[in-house]
Amino acid sequence: MTQKLQHAPQRVLLVGCGQVGTELGQRLIAEGAQVYGLRRDARQLPVEFEPLSVDLLQPVTQALPTVDAMVITLTPSIKDTTGANGYLAALHQLAQALPQVPPRVLFVSSTRVFEGVTTEQAITESDPVAPVSERGETLVAGEALATQLFNAHIVRPAGIYGPGREMLLRKVLDQKPVQYARRTNRIHQTDLVRALHTLLMLDTAPNVLHAIDRTPGVLLGDVVKYLADRLHVAPPPPVEPVESGGRILSGDRLAELVGTLTYPTYRHGYDQIIAARETTL
Repeated sequence: MTQKLQHAPQRVLLVGCGQVGTELGQRLIAEGAQVYGLRRDARQLPVEFEPLSVDLLQPVTQALPTVDAMVITLTPSIKDTTGANGYLAALHQLAQALPQVPPRVLFVSSTRVFEGVTTEQAITESDPVAPVSERGETLVAGEALATQLFNAHIVRPAGIYGPGREMLLRKVLDQKPVQYARRTNRIHQTDLVRALHTLLMLDTAPNVLHAIDRTPGVLLGDVVKYLADRLHVAPPPPVEPVESGGRILSGDRLAELVGTLTYPTYRHGYDQIIAARETTL
């Protein structure tokens, strides 16, 4: 897939702007872009950002900027004041508040849209989604709505990990039971940011992109055994009874777009995290 680079976006709106959005925004600012960070409370964003404290579950009364790119990283568990899911409502409020739809919009979803798939074949961007839970259905509906409202390109990361996203490390350290036979897929946050950055720069970007590293479908047991060895602790106990499950997801399109990942396997990624932890102890 040969892609031609376009002019880098000069004004970018990051909607949600959590850890992923902040890392992406810092990279764009370093390249000379003006970055707006929209979240419910934007006061803690880096000072280089243009902060926009906006609650998308309420009618937006302040003017939003005209931008040439937008990245949406809202959580599908967002709730309104009644406790109902507000994911789709937030997208509608955003669409109504924008002065115009930017020419490039990225919508970050999740590979959870395939939670009902049982095949042993690697799942690609061409395969049909198969949600089975309320969260999965919400994600699929969000993808459809973002496409309808913003002509968005859909990015589906697997389990995101990295500094500050260390749940599995804590499980190993705390000796929490783990389902060893479950297949897992993951992406380091830095490589997810690289994927988003690449899609912002392309004249012709794929409509859907899976963000998966080069060890798709690895058994969770293999991962925790590796982590236990690196942390110099015993492996955590297995969940009983043992149940297999999970999926294999193809990250070939991502590798084709960005080349060699910064952290191509869980070993590379967790080695970096553990090394960073050791320097702070």
